[in-house]
Amino acid sequence: QVQLVESGGGLVQPGGSLRLSCAASGIGTAIYGLYTMTWHRQAPGKQRELVASITSGSVTNYGDSMKGRFTISRDNAKKSVYLQMNTLKPEDAAIYYCNGRLGSSDTWGRGTQVTVSS
Repeated sequence: QVQLVESGGGLVQPGGSLRLSCAASGIGTAIYGLYTMTWHRQAPGKQRELVASITSGSVTNYGDSMKGRFTISRDNAKKSVYLQMNTLKPEDAAIYYCNGRLGSSDTWGRGTQVTVSS
């Protein structure tokens, strides 16, 4: 059974950068490469929203407010997906969750906290 563990969150000043990572375990690299991986986030009192996604063919998609600032990438050999976040704003503060989907398999990580504050 696939498991996802996020890391890289923390406190950053407005305008700063963070790189989040999400490592998968419980599956081989070949199967991992078939997964569509996404990052979502949820701020207090708000609904969870899509941040970015990357398909097995590395086609990417971003939420409107993230375009031009965030970059999603994946390393199938390391069974990992990354989210490079630049020019962070206070409104980017949230818990960031990693999700992996393949067919009926839909797995979430526990999340990593991102705080943007001076």
